[in-house]
Amino acid sequence: MSNDIFEKCNKFTVARDIQALGVYPYFKRVESAQGPVVLIEGKKRIVACSNNYLGLADHPKVIEGSVAAAKKYGTSCTGSRFLNGTNDLHEKVERKFAKFVGKESSILFTTGHHSNLGAISSLVGKNDVVITDKLDHASIIDGCRLSLGEMLRFRHNDMADLERQLAKCKDKAALIVVDGIFSMEGDIANLPEISKLAKKYGARVFVDEAHSLGVLGKNGKGTGEHFNLEPEVDVLMATASKSMASIGGFIASSEEVINYIKHTARPLIFTASLPPACVGAIDVALDILQDEPERRAKLWANTKKMKEGFHSMGFDTRESESPIIPITVGEDMIAFKMCSMLFDECVFTSPVVSPAVPEGQAIIRTSYMATHTDEHLEFILDKFEKVSKELGIISGGTTRKSSKTMLNKKRKFSFSDTDFAAATKKWLKRLWFTK
Repeated sequence: MSNDIFEKCNKFTVARDIQALGVYPYFKRVESAQGPVVLIEGKKRIVACSNNYLGLADHPKVIEGSVAAAKKYGTSCTGSRFLNGTNDLHEKVERKFAKFVGKESSILFTTGHHSNLGAISSLVGKNDVVITDKLDHASIIDGCRLSLGEMLRFRHNDMADLERQLAKCKDKAALIVVDGIFSMEGDIANLPEISKLAKKYGARVFVDEAHSLGVLGKNGKGTGEHFNLEPEVDVLMATASKSMASIGGFIASSEEVINYIKHTARPLIFTASLPPACVGAIDVALDILQDEPERRAKLWANTKKMKEGFHSMGFDTRESESPIIPITVGEDMIAFKMCSMLFDECVFTSPVVSPAVPEGQAIIRTSYMATHTDEHLEFILDKFEKVSKELGIISGGTTRKSSKTMLNKKRKFSFSDTDFAAATKKWLKRLWFTK
């Protein structure tokens, strides 16, 4: 056995193997602004996999805010928030965000991933317990791993299993961490029951609103507002890379909690602060998010149209309750092939395969924006119908307008090289090590 630490790198060939087969779906080079239509490889593609839910990533006012901030503050703060990297614009958006979500205070991290990493590892100490949903985002799991506490996990949205885990640690301080909207499944955390169990066992509730801020609730405040349970969320996280059209991550809570995180979170203290241009974009996006509720209404109208369209073709969209609509296609290689074929038809989507989902339940993850037009959506549905029929996933003898179309669940598209398929799973298992 080699003692060279790079040996694993030399043996890692699975990505190149997928590329050689012509179905590699990752690291697509986008050559334009992120809107409902992007330019990739010189061709316009309809985007059906973006998290740009309110369509603000190319909004002229957001761009102007970003440019204005860069002109005033320069391109970099040149240090961490803890030392020389905090300016008045950081503090302005922190106050604005805290007020919007109804919390006393907030802190802005450089990325959403860092906000979960920093807040969870800071709050969960050596003798504490953190309890997570099994389908929580990887950044939550990373934060748990960085903490010194014990990590317990409950079956997805299974409240009986959550109570079982809480009962196991009833004598310890516990933090329950869940996604508001789950990023692959598109369903919503059962916050009413989570809140009841948290009170029963004296635990605190942390909600990651990455995909729900700007999307859920009358005013777009997220899961707490959606269920009219805003005070029951003790800690709220939101990334700026989705509905706020930038990058960065907020943690909002009481003044005492935020002060503690500010002075103990390693990913905040030891990372350079968010550049002014990004903060300027957040500042303007937060205003638009609140001032233009019609964007959220259009987002939900588009979501309804797409869900009905996929159901009319017989697709299984699982438990989706949001603009994230997963399309179940079966075997992993079907997902790779289908994404490749959709891409050739100018529809940009994302495959999600095992172990990110159970084996044999690969999905095409689709998600929608307020700025998708009816023409965009009809194009996506038409191409899904065409490609799915070619692959034998749905019947070739029916049309999208018929509700009788059924999935052919026994159909498999597979490559003859089973070792290749096994290698793919091994690679992705390392990436999604929590599944």
